[in-house]
Amino acid sequence: MSTTTSKTVWITGASSGLGLALVKHYLLTGHKVIASARREGELKHLQRLYPDELYFIPFDVTKDSDIDTAKAALEQRTKRLDLAILNAGTCEYLDIETPDWALFERVNQVNYMGMVRSLQVCLPLLKTTPEAHLVGVCSQAVQAPFIRSEAYGASKAAVRYLLDSLRLDLAPDDIAVSCIMPGFIDTPLTQRNDFDMPFIMSPEQAAHRIEQAISKRVYEYAFPKRLSAVLALARLFPRTWFKHNARKRSK
Repeated sequence: MSTTTSKTVWITGASSGLGLALVKHYLLTGHKVIASARREGELKHLQRLYPDELYFIPFDVTKDSDIDTAKAALEQRTKRLDLAILNAGTCEYLDIETPDWALFERVNQVNYMGMVRSLQVCLPLLKTTPEAHLVGVCSQAVQAPFIRSEAYGASKAAVRYLLDSLRLDLAPDDIAVSCIMPGFIDTPLTQRNDFDMPFIMSPEQAAHRIEQAISKRVYEYAFPKRLSAVLALARLFPRTWFKHNARKRSK
């Protein structure tokens, strides 16, 4: 995506973490940003700094009732949508000894169904914008199994398949579809984790890398490369990965 031509970008999950960093990045590079989240949060301050470039549309991706309202607000605000970054996400871990089975539904409603609801909001505008681009934020968790990650990993695997299929179906509309698979990013969500997070990076670093990948209209982008290499080995040697990680729970 060129930094010399202003584009209109819609970003979900925009009030904190990676979403907020993406909002800041696209504003700083001269684009108009429409940000969506349940609450404005830090976006209120940004709106004062960028009153003409940043617009907020409240949207809870878990609520069907928000779809029509958000869609109408988006179409009222802009007649074209060059880029949609569907970033809203959450994570909960399963304790297999005392399982909370309801967490599968909670995680799926944000990560997978939240993306499906977001598509209903943005797809009509993307289809009428030349060379539009749809981006979904997935996770490197889809590359290999992790302990306690049954709900999170499964929801992100569904996201990956969804994006891969959309790439085929939207090709006649000249809409590029990219699947972004980050590793660990230092956000309020990951700050709750109780385990080591190798190669963790700041939201600003991640946003910069994601923007660079988006500008190339890639099919898929997994980063950081060091984590990708480790997980590639996990796929090549699944029994070794199993033995190493299955032992961790017994410690």
